[in-house]
Amino acid sequence: MTRVRRLDDNFDTGLVWFRRDLRSTDHAALYYALKHCERVWCVFVFDSTILQPLVDAWNARHPDSTPQDRRIEFILAALGELDDALRANGGGLIVLYGDPADLVPKLADELGVEAVFANHDYEPVAIARDEAVSEQLVEAGRQLLTFKDQVIFERDEVLTGQNKPFTVFTPYKNAWLKQLTAFDLKPYPVEKYAKYLAEVPHKLNRQLPTLKQLRFAPSNLADLQIPTGMSGAQRLLDDFQSRIDSYKDRRDFPAAKGPSYLSVHNRFGTVSIRTLARLAHEISLQPDGEGSATWLSELIWRDFYFMILSHHPRLADGASFKEEYDRLRWERGAEADEAFAAWCDGRTGYPLVDAAMLQLNTTGYMHNRLRMVTASFLVKDLGVDWRLGERYFAEQLNDFDFSANNGGWQWAASTGCDAQPYFRIFNPITQSEKFDADGRFIKRYLPQLEKVPSIWIHAPWLAGADRLAEYGVTLGQDYPAPIVDHAEARQRTLARFGK
Repeated sequence: MTRVRRLDDNFDTGLVWFRRDLRSTDHAALYYALKHCERVWCVFVFDSTILQPLVDAWNARHPDSTPQDRRIEFILAALGELDDALRANGGGLIVLYGDPADLVPKLADELGVEAVFANHDYEPVAIARDEAVSEQLVEAGRQLLTFKDQVIFERDEVLTGQNKPFTVFTPYKNAWLKQLTAFDLKPYPVEKYAKYLAEVPHKLNRQLPTLKQLRFAPSNLADLQIPTGMSGAQRLLDDFQSRIDSYKDRRDFPAAKGPSYLSVHNRFGTVSIRTLARLAHEISLQPDGEGSATWLSELIWRDFYFMILSHHPRLADGASFKEEYDRLRWERGAEADEAFAAWCDGRTGYPLVDAAMLQLNTTGYMHNRLRMVTASFLVKDLGVDWRLGERYFAEQLNDFDFSANNGGWQWAASTGCDAQPYFRIFNPITQSEKFDADGRFIKRYLPQLEKVPSIWIHAPWLAGADRLAEYGVTLGQDYPAPIVDHAEARQRTLARFGK
């Protein structure tokens, strides 16, 4: 497969294959295709090798209902807006369903294109898919050209002084910032070449598939009022820009409007990473730019985890980054299974953990601070293998991205690169007291605790049965008793990791 930064060849015809880059502006592959081809078609493939396992997993848990997945609806909305934008410039989006390893080469043959253009993907499965597509294209006298688009720096672009990959974030971040230039943040001027978009052939000019055709039912995405598509990303970015100065001070408090809420747009590429990083970097250089600098660090974490996965593809097979921790012995058996189920359902008896899990289950979103708290609780309070939590988040998160999800879970589990040391164990009560002091977030998702005052909201069992009854709460009936004692669990974790 040809990976390029610059392109010297010109073609009569080309095909842009959209994947996790669902926008018509500042798009590397689209820019290069339009600049170097006389006619350019565009395609998106609903990948059956991804969607079928989602259907199977849902059916295994809910055999009597049609699968739901907010991400499918989000993608459909983004595709509708992308198609409109392409049609406004004389083109359009061909949308297919099936295995892209088969469909993309077939479409390239049907259209007679000389090259397929796409943006780099970094997950091992996606790399194997692209290599399979490339081989078929080459056999037919065509080529697959891929470009860096979803990160600022990739793979080997930021290295240590010994030309080796970083494994610790802070020195990576420092090197990243030192290497950054205005060119790295420059948008691709797609609009300049939009006239080369080709009209969708009549036999391929179909409406977008419906959820029903994709074998999914509507979720609650519309009720959640999550902005979708390129326009939704822009609305969120405009809103965040007005409060970015307070990001550092507010980002850790789940009841506050602190985050950008752009993570799902970053995941599906309805906004360019260059747009986000350019904004963050420019404001960070101002005297009051501390909030922007903190947000830029979060974007750099994203590059960091993509880089780690590129150099350590074994992580996609469930390996611990620190190989010695693959020998850890996690809790097993019916009791561990029930503990995991309680964690998934938000009934551990620890209000902040439960509220966070209910936020995830009902919205597909979880605040970043709470991702750390819930992950730590599963691994270090319940002794459950981090891979189970990683898999559950992968199923539930709207913004699921393998590299970041894996990196975050291994950080919390102390098995990853630059991870939290195993002896630093989040106390779910003190985390709650610090980051949701008055229980506003807790009560949003646990209304049965509405009358419990802040002094008891973080550990209701400490109030005693009589006092809780005054607040309309009976443990084990209205709200669970804690399924584990944190102090005892902490000792078990120290023993588990210290062996």
